Amino acid sequence: MKKKIAIFGSTGSIGITTLSILKKDKKNFEIVLLSTNNNAQKIFKQANEFNVRNVIIKNHDQFIKWKSKFAKKKIKIFNNYENFQNIFKKKINYSINAISGLDGLEPTLKIIKYTSQIAIANKESIICGWNLIKKELKKYNTKFIPVDSEHFSIYQLIDENTKNIKKIIITASGGPFLKKRIIKNIKIRDALKHPNWKMGKKITIDSSTLMNKVFEVIEAKKIFNINLNKIDILVNPNSYIHSIIVLKNGIIKILAHEPNMEIPIFNSLYEGSSNNVYRINKLNINKINNINLTKPNISKFKSLKLLKFIPNKHSFFETILISINDELVNMFLNKQIKYEKLIIYLNKIIKFKIFKKYYRVEPKSIKQILDVKNLAKKIVKKYVSEY
Repeated sequence: MKKKIAIFGSTGSIGITTLSILKKDKKNFEIVLLSTNNNAQKIFKQANEFNVRNVIIKNHDQFIKWKSKFAKKKIKIFNNYENFQNIFKKKINYSINAISGLDGLEPTLKIIKYTSQIAIANKESIICGWNLIKKELKKYNTKFIPVDSEHFSIYQLIDENTKNIKKIIITASGGPFLKKRIIKNIKIRDALKHPNWKMGKKITIDSSTLMNKVFEVIEAKKIFNINLNKIDILVNPNSYIHSIIVLKNGIIKILAHEPNMEIPIFNSLYEGSSNNVYRINKLNINKINNINLTKPNISKFKSLKLLKFIPNKHSFFETILISINDELVNMFLNKQIKYEKLIIYLNKIIKFKIFKKYYRVEPKSIKQILDVKNLAKKIVKKYVSEY
């Protein structure tokens, strides 16, 4: 029997990678739903290629423009996530959330009821709404699989008894400026030249500042219920080592693979299946012999100073942190601020008095999270315009 699959964000890099894996094994998978925000043309091609009968296009103008074209192909098209009960008559096998940003939180919470497994590559959903996600996972007995390479690696290395963990080490490539002594007068094209990974613009900029590692520490803390003092970051320039687990019994576990998101996605799709034979991938001896793990330079990557402000309890701190960073990165990509101002502004704005009351409050709904997100973005715009 074919595994029934839903892909949220099918036109982005993670969604495209997922489809490239499924394309090689159509006999074992059936895609029942694809979604996109704006890229109607691409999702139209995807739906036809994979014979998908249900599509969500969130952008209303694109939805209206393409509605008749999908109807001619007998493909049901929706403009929101309110119709899952009409799409899914019973639980499907697997869903993957590859949507970028906090837009991924709503579909995550809504699909859990209708899927046996959910793979999440959307770190914003986990960081800002993990308490809400965890509640739904428990309520509907849905299995969660992290697909970020670092967190998938940790997931593979640990068992349910996390009390035996002495330290979790998340690795970082160091981005394009690892060997640059002074980070100044950085151009957009240079910040987007990641040495190892092919990713979207936003996450590539976060990788260059190491903000992505701040987010990944928060993500690991929430997913694995681990104290922050047990999570460290080490730089591994070739991105071959993805995580290291140091156990109290003296055993150290290391997980390595090529810097390719296909590998964690492939293994999440085939988890528990005997069909999980990945294309031949030889051990890269040169990379193993040149692991070269080092501590990151905090005076250079000042984003890592934010780690000491992360609260132990879940609060709106995470939403505010992500929203401030999102807005600043967007401003940099639109040439509104200089690169070197990204983390300087972030470190200042996160300490604003107006936010302090939110750092003691736990989010109770998506609406609350989105309201705080909008407030944070508004304050960033005001600050930058006046500075």
